[in-house]
Amino acid sequence: MSKKIISIVISAYNEESNIAELYKELNINTKQNKDIGPKYQFEYVFVNDGSNDDTLRKLKQQQKQDSDIRIVSLKRNFGHEIAMTAGMDHALGDAVIFMDADLQHPPAYIPKMVDLWASGAEIVLSHRTENLDTSYIYKFSALLFYKILNWLSDTKIPAKSPDFRLLDRRYVDFLKGFNEHDRLFRGLLSWIMPTDKVKTIDFVAPKRFSGKSKYNVFKSFTLAIDSIIQFSVRPLRLATYLGLLGAFVSIILGAYVIIEYYIIQHRTPGYATIMVTMSFLGSVILLALGIIGEYIGKIHMEVKKRPLYMADYIVSPSETLYLNGRRKRRKT
Repeated sequence: MSKKIISIVISAYNEESNIAELYKELNINTKQNKDIGPKYQFEYVFVNDGSNDDTLRKLKQQQKQDSDIRIVSLKRNFGHEIAMTAGMDHALGDAVIFMDADLQHPPAYIPKMVDLWASGAEIVLSHRTENLDTSYIYKFSALLFYKILNWLSDTKIPAKSPDFRLLDRRYVDFLKGFNEHDRLFRGLLSWIMPTDKVKTIDFVAPKRFSGKSKYNVFKSFTLAIDSIIQFSVRPLRLATYLGLLGAFVSIILGAYVIIEYYIIQHRTPGYATIMVTMSFLGSVILLALGIIGEYIGKIHMEVKKRPLYMADYIVSPSETLYLNGRRKRRKT
């Protein structure tokens, strides 16, 4: 009886200094682990997300030493979510583990994920109890973001639940049916199954082994906007409510002007009142148009039905093609 395959999908963007250490940690906690190493066949699917450093060369060097390494090299930087999608598309395991290459998703937790899966858990999520590489300002901003996201979204997405997870093949195949370009795996999994019905492990995210985070303020803000729009139409309702609020304020101000002019007999020019009112209503209109524009823009991009990515698929010389979704190996 052949061993079950566990695929580990690792997205990497400009992580040249982390590859060797990550591979070492992966080996220690998978193939060399005495509890799970003998039971399963492990494959490492590295996704080079259009890196402009030596990440791809480092991966190819590592692949020469281990034929279980396969590389999906994206032609350009398509973003983290698409990189994970590309890795998922090429992963052939009975279970697929997703993680980043910066070692903030410690491979030491992989055996626990595999044990939970072997016990019947089809989805194993992670909960980050602490992140040693972020400031208090970032932590507060992240907490505030998830509060706003879950207030606006119809799909509740748990905070501190990163893209370090295990999915059974059943859910991997199901996720492949989603073709939208703007995607958030955390939200898709919450849409498929509420987080209180899946297994979760706690972990502490250590400092990055090397390099810096690729998420700047602009990318984080863009991710926040995309996340809200993907899972809810509540922002459109919010625009409607703001319009109603603007109309209500206008009625109140109109009544005040009439009272002031005819009853109080206090005929002031009202320049300041007019300017404040115009600024308020103009801001409400622009905000509403901006929200509508975001949704229309997403529709515009999705209806084109463009491929999600383009990539080179690099396998070891000792590995043949895959037949019927299963790996067939031949040593040369």
